[in-house]
Amino acid sequence: MREMTKGANVSLTALGEDAGAVVVSLGWTSASGAGDAASVAGIPAQSRGRDGSAAGGARTTRKKVTLPRVARKSLAENDSWQPARLFPVPTLKSDREREVRATSVLLAVMTQVPELGRRLTAAFGAPAGRTQTFTEVSLPHGDAPRRPDGVIRIERAGKLWTALVETKTNGNPLRAEQVQAYMDIATRRGYEAVITLSNDVALDGAPVVDVKIDGRRKHKVDLWHLSWAEVAHQAQLLIRHEGVGNPAHAWLLQELLEYLQHENSGCHGFQNMGPSWVPVRKGIEDETLNPGDERAVDVVESWERLIRQVCLRLGGELGQKALPVQRARRGSDPRERRLAAAETLCADGRLSAELRVDGTSGIIAVTADLRTGKVRTSMEVPAPEGSSALVSVKRLVRMLAEAPADLHVESLVEGGIGARGTLERLRPEPGNLLPRDGAPPAGFRLTLIKGMGNTRGNTESGFIRSVDDAVARFHQGVVGRLGPLDVRAGRRG
Repeated sequence: MREMTKGANVSLTALGEDAGAVVVSLGWTSASGAGDAASVAGIPAQSRGRDGSAAGGARTTRKKVTLPRVARKSLAENDSWQPARLFPVPTLKSDREREVRATSVLLAVMTQVPELGRRLTAAFGAPAGRTQTFTEVSLPHGDAPRRPDGVIRIERAGKLWTALVETKTNGNPLRAEQVQAYMDIATRRGYEAVITLSNDVALDGAPVVDVKIDGRRKHKVDLWHLSWAEVAHQAQLLIRHEGVGNPAHAWLLQELLEYLQHENSGCHGFQNMGPSWVPVRKGIEDETLNPGDERAVDVVESWERLIRQVCLRLGGELGQKALPVQRARRGSDPRERRLAAAETLCADGRLSAELRVDGTSGIIAVTADLRTGKVRTSMEVPAPEGSSALVSVKRLVRMLAEAPADLHVESLVEGGIGARGTLERLRPEPGNLLPRDGAPPAGFRLTLIKGMGNTRGNTESGFIRSVDDAVARFHQGVVGRLGPLDVRAGRRG
C-alpha cells in the first residue's frame, strides 16, 4: 500500500473535454484557451504564439492566479442567505449518494483543472497526457459485473494508463473483498493501478486495506491510497499559495474545497479514533490498562494518522510542507516504533508527537495526557548569543506581545529547568524568568495547555478537534509571533 505524501468574480458558462473550453465572463470572448488573453489585448488569436505572446513578439509568462484568503464582502441581506454553489450538498442523505457525488465532483475537477489532476496522478506514477475520467463503469467479473466508483484514463504517445477508483466517505471503511476484486479486474485487463479514496490516512507498515497480490502474474498492478484530507490540502495549496493558470480554474478549485469542507459531504478526512479509544482511555483513568494490550497499539496508529492530518491542514494554511518528525533513536521499523509508543501510553498515559514546518528550524512538540485530560503544545527557542540574560528575556517577552496571556514560559539552563511563569505575569516583570542562581539561560520553552476532548470523533467535544485546534492556536499565536528568532530543534531531556 502506497500513499501520496507529497479575487475575481467568475461565471462558468461552458465546460468541454479540454480545459481550454472554459468561457469566463471577465471580458474574454473566445472559447479557446489560446484566444482569451489575445482578445483583451486586441491581438487576433491566430497571430499569437503557443505561450500566449504575439507572433514575433517577446515571450511572456502568464501570472498564476490565486484567491484571497478572506472572501469579499457578501451582498446577502443576512447570514441565512446561502450562496449558490456549483456542487450543492445539503440534499445528500445516504452514504451511497455521498460516494457517487464526491467521486464525480473530484474526477470532473481533476479533468478541467490540469494543475490538480496532474499533481494527484503524478504521485500514482501516471504519465502526463490527455486525461478523461468516468464514473459507475460496469466491468465483467465472475458471475456478476463490478462497478468501481470511478476510472481515470490518461493517453500519452498512443499508450493508455488506466486506474480504477474505489471511494468511501463519511468515515466508512474500505472493504478488502471489494478492493481485491478491483485488483483482479485491473490485472486481467492490463490496467496499471487501483486507487482507494477515503477519510482514512495511510501509514508506513499499516495498510488501510489488505489485499493479496498474485506474484505469478507478469502484469503488476499498483495499489495506492489517497485521503480526502490530502485532496483538500493540494487544492488549498494551489488556490492560496502556488496559483493556477486562469481564474476559472481557481474558481473551480474553490468550489471543490467548499464541497469537501461542507458538513454533509462526508469528505472531512480522518475523524474517528477507532473502537479502541474509549476502553484505552478508561483503562488509563482507572489504571487498569495492562502493558502489551493490543488496543493501545490501535490507539497509537490512530494518533499517527491524526498527526499526519494535522500536518496537512497546517501545511495547506501556510503554503509550506509540514511533516511528522521521526527520531533516529526510535528506530526505523514502524511496528517496533508503535509498540514502544504503546508501552509509553500504558505506563504514562501519554501520546506524543513532533512536527516540523519547512522554512523553520523549530520543532513543535504535541503531547496528549490522557490522565490529566490536557493537550500540551510546546517549542524550544535558543537565547540570543552575545546578549545578557535580562536582555534576552526582555526581547523574548517583547516578541510575544500579542501571544496568548496563558502561554507558559520556562528558562532552560544546563542540567535542568530554571524559572517559569505565564506570559501574563512575566510581562510587567520579565526579570522573574531569570534563574535564581544567576546562571545564564541557554534557551526557553514555550508551552500552551488546552483541555482535551474525550469522545473519539471530530465533534466540538471530540479528541481530534481538540488536538487540531491546539496546534493551530499554538502556531498562530506563538510560533507566528517569533519572527526571525532562530528556534532550536529538539527537546531537552
